[in-house]
Amino acid sequence: MSKQEETHNAKGPHGLGDPDDRTLRIVEKEVLIPKIMRDRAKMEKCVPEVEEFTKCCSSSNVLMAYSCRKQNAAMQDCQTRWYKDEVFKEECKEIYLKERREFRLTGIPKKHRHKETENATNST
Repeated sequence: MSKQEETHNAKGPHGLGDPDDRTLRIVEKEVLIPKIMRDRAKMEKCVPEVEEFTKCCSSSNVLMAYSCRKQNAAMQDCQTRWYKDEVFKEECKEIYLKERREFRLTGIPKKHRHKETENATNST
C-alpha cells in the first residue's frame, strides 16, 4: 500500500476522519458535548423546572426578568446539577462520539439521517 493510500484510509471512508478514533478536539469537549448536555438537561432532566419558567415568562411579559427569578433560579440549579454529574457527562460524550462515528462512516449529517436514528439517540 502506498503512502498516499495509507493517508487516505486513515481519514475514513469519506475523508471525514477515522470513525473509530475516540480522541476529542477542544471544541468538541468545550462546545459540542456541553451543547448535548444543555439540550438533554432541558428536554429530559429538568422538564418541570423549564415548564414552570416558560409558564411564568408567558404570563409576565415585560416584567419576566423580575417576576420569574425564582423559576429561573430553580431551572438553572437543576441544569447545573446535571452539568456536574460525571455519569451524565460521560453519557453525553458517548452520544456525541456515536453521532460523529456515524457521520464519518456515512458522510451524512445527523439532521439528514433517518428520523429513527435520531429517536434512538434521544432515548438513551
